[in-house]
Amino acid sequence: MIDSRAFLVQLVALGACLWGESLAPLFMDRKERLLHVARNITIGLMNGVVLTIGFSGLLLSSIQWGQLHRIGLLYQLGLSPGAQRVVGFLAFDLWMYLWHRANHRLPLFWRFHRVHHADPALDTTTALRFHIGEMLLSTLLRLAVIPLLGIALKDLVLYEMILEPVILFHHSNIALPESLDRWVRLLVVSPNMHRVHHSDIPVETNSNYASIFSFWDRLLWTYRQREVATVQFGLKEFRDPRWETLGGILTLPVA
Repeated sequence: MIDSRAFLVQLVALGACLWGESLAPLFMDRKERLLHVARNITIGLMNGVVLTIGFSGLLLSSIQWGQLHRIGLLYQLGLSPGAQRVVGFLAFDLWMYLWHRANHRLPLFWRFHRVHHADPALDTTTALRFHIGEMLLSTLLRLAVIPLLGIALKDLVLYEMILEPVILFHHSNIALPESLDRWVRLLVVSPNMHRVHHSDIPVETNSNYASIFSFWDRLLWTYRQREVATVQFGLKEFRDPRWETLGGILTLPVA
């Protein structure tokens, strides 16, 4: 479901990160950057259209049903409205961590998720590069997860408005000083933390799953950090340029 406010925040954050990458890129030897950006944005737009047309109504109905029947975990805890919002935010971010981890561990899910990891030139638009199959699976699961948690519509929109800038930023090619990045990743996922996750070394790919709050990886023993200047992005088995065409990206899950 795409809320107009969340979409506007996403556009502003995308523009800011693209500008930052132009001013202070970490990796400066990027070839065909404009083509890479255009291709990833095209994938993101295609996904957005499909999900908005096909699932906005279902997600809204799921949220309304959960609020009507009040069966969700947050309702059972008897929290104040403020505490319910905070706990709901944290609970949904934990769900995002678990969903991301499942995408790496379950073979069927990984077939779709590897589209995201096959990008050899990590930048802010990589945050938009997801196969529609993964997006559909994620959305279908949300139809159950949201009412089970008891997340309200306004709280889901708030989460999305914070999530989008964070993931665009930590995928970006902005050269953030390590001294600053170290402070950022104490609380939220930073660029250097997420660059390790996009390494082509499997043990590093299978780490740092958090979306917003970095402490999930520390608490659940999946945190890993190293010097990022020598990180090779992408997946070794998909180095051939044919996998970087739009058709190649869309058919990669069945390769």
